Amino acid sequence: MAGIAQNPQHDFWRPPIQALPEITNPEMVEACDRCGSEFIVGARYCHACGASRPESSDAIARLEVSRFGRVLGLSTGALIAFVSGIFCLLGAISVGYIFSAKTILDWQAVQIWRIEWLLGAVAVFVAGCLLKRNS
Repeated sequence: MAGIAQNPQHDFWRPPIQALPEITNPEMVEACDRCGSEFIVGARYCHACGASRPESSDAIARLEVSRFGRVLGLSTGALIAFVSGIFCLLGAISVGYIFSAKTILDWQAVQIWRIEWLLGAVAVFVAGCLLKRNS
């Protein structure tokens, strides 16, 4: 029975077969610089040799966003709501510059659009307040 599997440890730690570079996109597959094996999804270290995973630009961008949220004291959801509220406020301000009112009816339409943008901003800011973590 012991002779059935020959050298099973070698098969487990062997890096996967590398595909041809013209077929696959090398940016899609992250491989260890030291041993060449693929990283397991979400792993910080290589499962074969223990080398640390290099920092990606996405992780650096997330770090900057989380640092901005920490400075403001907001969680990720509250930070997204805050940025969306700012966007809605800018939309309410820009409606007056984009559309010109020549008649009373046009003026009323512009004011309704501004009200809609401001209501959206209030709703998003309230959602951000509800998502804010308590210190």
